[in-house]
Amino acid sequence: MLIHPQFDPIAVSLGPLQVHWYGLTYLVAFTLFYLLAVRRAASAHFAARGWNRPMVEDLLFFGVLGVVLGGRLGYVLFYKPGHYLSHPAEILAVWQGGMAFHGGLLGVIAAMALYARRQRRHFFEVADLVAPCVPVGLAAGRIGNFINGELWGRAADPSLPWAMVFPQSGTDVARHPSQLYQFGLEGLLLFALLWWYARVPRPQGAVAGLFLLGYGLFRFIAEYFREPDNFLGLLALNMSMGQWLCVPMIVLGALFWGMAKKDAFRS
Repeated sequence: MLIHPQFDPIAVSLGPLQVHWYGLTYLVAFTLFYLLAVRRAASAHFAARGWNRPMVEDLLFFGVLGVVLGGRLGYVLFYKPGHYLSHPAEILAVWQGGMAFHGGLLGVIAAMALYARRQRRHFFEVADLVAPCVPVGLAAGRIGNFINGELWGRAADPSLPWAMVFPQSGTDVARHPSQLYQFGLEGLLLFALLWWYARVPRPQGAVAGLFLLGYGLFRFIAEYFREPDNFLGLLALNMSMGQWLCVPMIVLGALFWGMAKKDAFRS
């Protein structure tokens, strides 16, 4: 049975300035997105549609705003609405933690819609360029969760070779390192799947639909190994909040992928 290494959450201290590992993982995520999106924009399919590096840079700016604002507001609305209704000043206290992927996704969707409108492009053209570039950023974020020793897993059989005790949980229970499961599933595996699928031109909307479907399925599975938030526990049908939020992603992803195969989103 392993013990979480108890990393110092502060990566670098320069006088009063402290740089946290979690902040660095966000920087890594945005950098990887930029590099991959530039490569996507330079491919024959997107280059023929006029995509270039400056457009990717503008898109990244919109995306960063969507991730940060959407992720924070999603956490506030989906997970602790009562608390933040009583303490509205804490909504802006992002340094205290509290970001939700599903809120970040909605923020990014809104950012892509605004960008597509400004550029007079079809929303799914933008979404198809973005989708394969996202999972590596998600993987970086899960490494940040692991370094912080947060979002730990449910109790595991102590004989499991990689079962791990997270002292931050306040117990000596052996747990699944669910952050690493999510790193592998919704990060590396989803990236490999989407990058392979998007290697050739697909019907508009198909890549974005597969992202929603794939992430929803992988996150739904990972939630069976992740400890539910203690202030929520398991909800109806013994499903976590994360799983319930994945259900519409799976349904919409399958719907969009099927519609795209019928050229429903052709420009």
